[in-house]
Amino acid sequence: MLPGGLAGSVYLEYCLMGLHPHQKKELAELAVAAMHERGLKPEFSKEALEQLETIPTSETKESASLADLTGLLWCSIDNDDSRDLDQLSVSELLPGGEVKILIAIADVDILVAKNTPIDQHAQANTSSVYTSARIFPMLPEKLSTDLTSLNPHEIRAATVTEMVLKPDGSLAASDIFRARVHNKAKLAYDSVAAWLDGQGPLPEAAARVPGMDQQLRTQHSVAQQLRAMRREKGSLEFQTFQPKAVFDGDQVVDIRQQEQNHARQLIEEFMVSTNGVTARFLAGKHRSSIRRVVRSPERWARIAEIAAEYGETLPPEPDSLALESFLVKQRRRDPVRFPDLSLTIVKLMGRGEYAVDRPGGPKIGHFGLAVRDYSHSTAPNRRFPDLVTQRLIKAALSGAPSPYSDSELEFLAAHCTRQEDAANKVERQLRKSEAALLLESRIGDIFNGVVTGVSKGNTWVRIFTPPAEGKLLVVRGHAVKVGDKVRAKLQSTNVERGFIDFEMQPG
Repeated sequence: MLPGGLAGSVYLEYCLMGLHPHQKKELAELAVAAMHERGLKPEFSKEALEQLETIPTSETKESASLADLTGLLWCSIDNDDSRDLDQLSVSELLPGGEVKILIAIADVDILVAKNTPIDQHAQANTSSVYTSARIFPMLPEKLSTDLTSLNPHEIRAATVTEMVLKPDGSLAASDIFRARVHNKAKLAYDSVAAWLDGQGPLPEAAARVPGMDQQLRTQHSVAQQLRAMRREKGSLEFQTFQPKAVFDGDQVVDIRQQEQNHARQLIEEFMVSTNGVTARFLAGKHRSSIRRVVRSPERWARIAEIAAEYGETLPPEPDSLALESFLVKQRRRDPVRFPDLSLTIVKLMGRGEYAVDRPGGPKIGHFGLAVRDYSHSTAPNRRFPDLVTQRLIKAALSGAPSPYSDSELEFLAAHCTRQEDAANKVERQLRKSEAALLLESRIGDIFNGVVTGVSKGNTWVRIFTPPAEGKLLVVRGHAVKVGDKVRAKLQSTNVERGFIDFEMQPG
């Protein structure tokens, strides 16, 4: 069956010419088609590109007047291939065992004003969309990977969150201000985690900076303390299925599951803390803002039923601490099936959404993170709510009126929630196509896997190597349930639609 649609027409052109399309090009075309289908804009407008040419490439007069924190040992930790660096961190040991943590967030607003063509594109998509073959940045790459990215060896404007933590990890004081910063070391999660765990050397970029090793150890220690405190309050730790394609040139050669590690936890904890400080800062200034919320699960009864199937009892009312205790036990008991249990619970909890917080209004909070005050403020290069929040912060710092009315914030909260869902669907669709592309040459091969879903006469399986999901044809007379380990023979693939079909094998 030949693929159809926009991307399929490109595929058909190649086939009629007697050529097999380059895999990466095919996936890129599929990604563009998926963006259009979900109401997202894959390209920047002519007006946005014209605006880009007028943006200054050197430090502006405004940024040069900010407080100078360029001498601190700032570093970034992100994915190996990340080029849009939104945040830096640095620590300072204080008398009495307290620790000061500073988080610098790229000042995007200083170069991208509200309602300009580039801002309008960012508002339309509301986030960068990441697929293996092509990234669709929220801002033009000249900005997101250069002029507003906290790149090493460049002085950049930033909003800085300062947190003073007591020896027990609780927050003693916090503040937000603007400053100039200088990234001394661009680091990557996996290599930093390997060093922290004693499994690898100090990354070269860190080794070149005297004192950076102690910086990382201090930040790691603080992050683990913050993590333990959140877990005690009931923060939920899931393990979702997010495979990523690996290319050799234009060919998909592997799919790998991204693993959690101590370096990712370090950044995660600092971002959660920063987003909490931001939310409380704006509330303290009596400013309306956009918050990131996950409401208490309405389908808690079903979550309790699932726990009971595993021999565990949850209380009758939503209780994040009890749910986290159940999840921890299941991760230890059955790590192979835990990602599928995680996904089930995530779906029952309901998705995250954006909501407006008004002075004196009701607080919703984030059930999954076990925090009451939470914004999205740490990634203004790639998330529009974060850019909106940055503008709200800067207005509050200067005493200026809010750049957004409450009605504008209400519209943006709903719009960002919808567009985030659309972007997630694009990314999921392309992950399925990547897996189908990798497996299309392995028709007839048999894989080990686990049943992940049984619904409306359909059965779904996740194979382990490579990590991929597909539909499973169950042999007549054999009943299966979620969690059963099976052997599955690959029957067919459809790259454009992301379909992978297996047949269950005996034994």
